[in-house]
Amino acid sequence: MASRGSARPNGLGQTKICQFKLVLLGDMAVGKSSLVLRFVKGQFDEFQETTIGAAFLAQSVCLDDTTVKFEIWDTAGQERYHSLAPMYYRGAQAAIVVFDITKPETFERAKAWVKELQRQASPNIVIALAGNKSDLAERRMVEYEEAQTYAEDTGLLFMETSAKTAMNVNELFLAIAKKMPKTDTQNPTHAARHRGVNLHNAEAQSSRGCCGN
Repeated sequence: MASRGSARPNGLGQTKICQFKLVLLGDMAVGKSSLVLRFVKGQFDEFQETTIGAAFLAQSVCLDDTTVKFEIWDTAGQERYHSLAPMYYRGAQAAIVVFDITKPETFERAKAWVKELQRQASPNIVIALAGNKSDLAERRMVEYEEAQTYAEDTGLLFMETSAKTAMNVNELFLAIAKKMPKTDTQNPTHAARHRGVNLHNAEAQSSRGCCGN
């Protein structure tokens, strides 16, 4: 799978590898799994199965001389799994909180997730807000300006996205990658262990390089 970041420049310099844990949070059926599937595999499934607990995928983004490797934890949105969420966002360097622009209650739920992250997650976590299903703009119930103002007031990245059309999906992950510190050059095994990730399981589910299959 090709990287979704900017092209790596031609040159002899050594590429730096940075690895970060990223978690997706949001109400059920807002399209979290679809966003991850679009980003990692470039695919969209109209009948995406409901996530049970959490799912793990990985993908890399190239930023000039740096390869940013995301360990992506896609959490279930059902209320009965809420108590498990801290296990997945603990130690995360980035989070995407997703809502459905056609369902205002999911925007309110997203705000609750942001508050929880700001209260309990890592102090320097990068949080992005994704207003998903922008392809259903004719059914919009959450105005872009409302979400944008909220994001600005709370210090979040914000984009409207569509997993179906791929609008802003790659751009969202790229914007997060640009916000991450580029000093984490641990080897993948050490980095994974440091963040409580079983690298063997991760690679079995998704092992994808940067800038090429």
